[in-house]
Amino acid sequence: MKQDRRDFLKLTGLGLTSGSALSTYAKTPETRSVENKRGAQTFNMCNYAAPKLNTVRIGFIGLGNRGMAAVERINKIEGVEIKALCDLRPEKVSEATKMITATGHKPQGFHSSPDAWKKLCEMPDLDLIYIVTPWALHTPMAVFSMNHGKHVCVEVPAAKTIDECWELVETSEKTKKHCMMTENCCYDFSELLTLNMARQGFFGEVTHCEGAYIHNLQEYVFDKERFYQMWELKELSQRTGNLYPTHGLGPICQVMNINRGDAMDYLVSMSNNDFVMADTAMKLAAKDASFKPFVSKPYNGMMNTSTIRTKHGKTIMLQFDVASPRPYSRIQLVSGTKGAALKYPEPARYSQGHEWLSPEEYKAIEAKYTPPIVKKIGEMAKQVGGHGGMDFLMDWRTIDCLRNGLPLDQDVYDAATWSSVGPLSEWSVSHRSNSVDVPDFTRGAWKTNVPIDISMERGGNTGVKL
Repeated sequence: MKQDRRDFLKLTGLGLTSGSALSTYAKTPETRSVENKRGAQTFNMCNYAAPKLNTVRIGFIGLGNRGMAAVERINKIEGVEIKALCDLRPEKVSEATKMITATGHKPQGFHSSPDAWKKLCEMPDLDLIYIVTPWALHTPMAVFSMNHGKHVCVEVPAAKTIDECWELVETSEKTKKHCMMTENCCYDFSELLTLNMARQGFFGEVTHCEGAYIHNLQEYVFDKERFYQMWELKELSQRTGNLYPTHGLGPICQVMNINRGDAMDYLVSMSNNDFVMADTAMKLAAKDASFKPFVSKPYNGMMNTSTIRTKHGKTIMLQFDVASPRPYSRIQLVSGTKGAALKYPEPARYSQGHEWLSPEEYKAIEAKYTPPIVKKIGEMAKQVGGHGGMDFLMDWRTIDCLRNGLPLDQDVYDAATWSSVGPLSEWSVSHRSNSVDVPDFTRGAWKTNVPIDISMERGGNTGVKL
C-alpha cells in the first residue's frame, strides 16, 4: 500500500522528499496542515505594480489554435510591439509573421528545435512572454522567462503539480515579475457583471459558489489535427481528477475574494468511471494503428466533482466533464445571504427571493451594474472577438495595466491556487475521496491582501485598432 502511494505521488509530481510541498500528503490528515508551507513570503506579488512600460514588447511561444488567436488579438492593441514568435512548426511561425507584418511588426522567428523557445526568452528586448503551449510546458517556460527578466502570461492551467505551483510563486516573488495565468473566463461579460454586483452588495455575503468545465471534447481530443501530437488525449489517458479546473473556478474565486480576504482550506474530490473514452480509443485503433498507444489506458472518469471549504467556512463545488454528450456549462452559481446568480443554462439570471428576476428586471440590473471595463471597451471587444470578446478584454486589460504601471487582475497566487485543484483532486480521488489541504501560496498574506480593483479609475488609455 505504501509503495502504491509512492508510485502515485511520483507520477503526479506531488513528491515524497523531505520538505517538499506535498510530502505530507502521503501521511495522515492530522499532520498535513503542519508541513505544507515553504517558509516565509519573500515579496508579496498581490497588487504589485511593476514599473510602467510605454510600449510592451512581446514574444509568443506556441502558435496553435489558441496561440494564433492570441497573436491576432494582440495585433489589434496599440502600445505593443510583437518582436518574437516561436513554434515547433516553421509554417506556423510564417503564418503568424505574415498576419502581423502589415501592421508594422517585424518579429524574429524561432522554430524547429524543441529548445528554440529558450532563445526567444533570452532576447534582451522583450518585456512579456505569452505562453500558449501544452500543459506540461507551462511552468518550465514561465519560470525560465521570469528568470530572464520577463513578465509572463501563461495559458491554463499554469501548473500540473504542487511543486510547480510553488516554483511559479517563488520565482515570481524572487524576480518581481508578473506571472498571470490567462484565465479568460474572468472577463466573460456575465461573470464581470456578477462580480460587480457582488462588490455592490447585491448578493449580501457570498456563502457558496459553483463552477464547472462541462464540455464534450471527444471529437476534438481524438482528432489528430486539433491538438498537436495529441497532447490533450495523452493527459486524459494518464490522470484522474479535475484536470482543467480554472475556467469554472477563476471567476467565483474573484467573487469570493480568494487570496484577498479569504483562502481555500481543504478539498474533497470524487470521480466516476470512464464509460466512453477507452471504447473510442479501441474502435479507432482497430482502423488506425496510431491510436494503439491509447488502448487500455486508465482514462479520466466521465465526471469529477470536487468540493472546497474556505478558511471563513464558505464552500465551492467544482465539476469537470469532457466526455459526456451534454450542453456546454460552467455553471457559475453564486449564492449569498441576500441573493443568487446562475449563468448556465443560459440566459443568465439573478434572484433576491423565490423567483428569478424577469427579463425586464434583468435589463435594469444589467444597466445598473455593468462594470466600467465593459462600458469602456466591451463593444470593441465583441468586434475583435475571442469567445464573444472576453479574450480580447483580458488581453487589452493586461496590456493597459502593464503600460500604466498597475497591478494585474490575476497574480501568481491565483495561478498557483486555481491550478493546484488539479493535482489535489487527483490525490483525493486516489485516496477514496479523503480531504486534502490546499497550500496557502500567499503564506498568510491573504488576510490583508485587498480585492482586485475593477473601478477603472486609473489607466484605460490604451487604444484599439479595429
